[in-house]
Amino acid sequence: MKDPLYIQELSPLFEAVQQAIIFEDQKTMADAVPKFSTIDIMYKFNTLERYTKEELKTFVLTNFDIKPAIEPTDFVSEFQLPIEEHIEKLWDELTRTSAHYKGTLLTLPYPYIVPGGRFDEFFYWDSYYIMLGLQTSGRIEMMRHIVDNCSYLILRYGFVPNGNRTYFLSRSQPPYFSLMLDLLYESTKDEKIYTQYYKTLEREYQFWMDGMENLGINSSYKRVIKTVKGDILNRYYDDENIPRPESYMIDLADYGKAENQDFYRNVRAACESGWDFSSRWFRNQESISSIHTLDLAQIDLNCLLWHLEHSLEKVTQRLNLAEQNKIYLDRAKCRKEAIQKYFWHEEMGLYTDYLFKEDRRSTSQNAASLYPLFLGIAPKEKAQRVAENIAQKFLKNGGIITTTIESGQQWDSPNAWAPYQWLGYVAMQNYDMLELAEKIKNNWCTNVERIYRNSSKLMEKYNAIDTQSIAGGGEYPNQDGFGWTNGVYIKLKQL
Repeated sequence: MKDPLYIQELSPLFEAVQQAIIFEDQKTMADAVPKFSTIDIMYKFNTLERYTKEELKTFVLTNFDIKPAIEPTDFVSEFQLPIEEHIEKLWDELTRTSAHYKGTLLTLPYPYIVPGGRFDEFFYWDSYYIMLGLQTSGRIEMMRHIVDNCSYLILRYGFVPNGNRTYFLSRSQPPYFSLMLDLLYESTKDEKIYTQYYKTLEREYQFWMDGMENLGINSSYKRVIKTVKGDILNRYYDDENIPRPESYMIDLADYGKAENQDFYRNVRAACESGWDFSSRWFRNQESISSIHTLDLAQIDLNCLLWHLEHSLEKVTQRLNLAEQNKIYLDRAKCRKEAIQKYFWHEEMGLYTDYLFKEDRRSTSQNAASLYPLFLGIAPKEKAQRVAENIAQKFLKNGGIITTTIESGQQWDSPNAWAPYQWLGYVAMQNYDMLELAEKIKNNWCTNVERIYRNSSKLMEKYNAIDTQSIAGGGEYPNQDGFGWTNGVYIKLKQL
C-alpha cells in the first residue's frame, strides 16, 4: 500500500495554516489527522474566497483532529515517588501503536516507546538509548519490538526514517540498528539474532553507501563522499531541499538570511544527525544562516558505519559468505584507518569533523569525539588525550556538555544530553579510566535527581553548568519523562 502524503495533498491549505501561525507549535498541523478525505477537505478549502485567521483555525478544527502540545492524560506524576519507580511507570505511559494510518503517522507492526507524551511517533536514535533502560527494566519483549519495527522500516523504505512520519521519509538519523542488535544479544544471548537480521543490516548499509561506485576524487553524492586522497567517507544528508513541514515558518524566516542555496538541505542534514541545532554545523558559530552540514564528513556517523561494517563482517562469516565477508572485512579496515587519518585533530587532542572539500579538520570541539572511544577503535594514546580534554573542557558539575560554544542552540553549551553521558561513561570504561567514568555518571545522575526533586519530571536535556536552575527543558513543553533520559539514567544507576 502506498503511504498517504497528506501534507503534499493538502497544499496550499497546509502552507496557509503554517504561515498564519494559528498554532503556536508548527508540528501541530504537521501531525493533524484529517477527518475526511483530503480531496473533500481541499474542495471545501478552495470554496473559501477570503478568510480571517480565526476562520482558518475554525476550518482546520472542523476538518482535522488536532493533538495539543500537552495532551490531557490519566497518568499522574506522584510527587516524590522514587525516580526509578517513576520511570518504571512511564514505560507503559510512553508506549504507542500505529497499526493504522493516522495523518502523517507511518504504520508499524509492533508497539514502541515515544520520547514524551506529546509525541505519537518514535525516533530512531532515541530508541537505542530507550532500549538501555528497557534492558535494565527487563522489558526484553519491547526491545524486540523496537528492533523489529526498525527492521520493518529498513526493509520497506531502505532506512529507518528520522521518526515514523511521512514528512521524515527524506532522511534517517544516526544508524544505530547494529548497536541495537548488540543490546538485544546482551539481553538474550541468542546467537541467531545477528544472522536473523542480516538482510536488514545489508539494506541499511546500502542506503548509506548509495552512489559510492560512481564518485570521482573530492566529490560527493547524497551521503557518500570521496576524499582528495581517494578514501570513502560519509556525511549526513536529506533528499529534500524545502522547508521542514514541522518547522515551516522557522525555516522560511532563516532562509531569508541564508548564505547558500542549499540552506534547507543543510538544515535537514543537521536533523539527520540528531543535533538540531548546534554551532558544530555553522561556519559562523553564532548564526544558523552559515549552516554547512553538507560540507562535513562527521566523526560520529563514520564510527557508526564502521560498527555496521564490522557487524556485517561478523554476520557474513557466520553465514559462510566468503565473498561478502571479504568485502565487509576490507571496508571496516579501511574505515577504521580513515577515522584516524581524517578525523584526528592533533593540535586539539580530539576527533573532529572533516571538511572534505577543503581537506581540513573542523575546529568545532564537541562531544562526538567520544565515538571512537565508545566503540573501542581509538589508539590508547589518542584515547588518553580525548579523555583529558573531556575532563578539562566538557565535564561540568551537571554532566558532559556537547560543545564548548554557548550559541543559544540547544546542542551547544551549557546543555548536557543523555546520549553523551552514556557514550562518555562507556568510552572511559573501555580504556580503564574508571575514576573519570564514575565522575561522568555521578555528575549527570545527580543533576537529573535534583531536577526530579524540584519538578517530578525528567527532562529532554539539562543545564550542566548552572546546577542551581530549577529545570532543564527542551524544544517542546515539559513531558512526564523523556525517553532517552529515562533509559540512560536507570542504566547508569545500575552500574
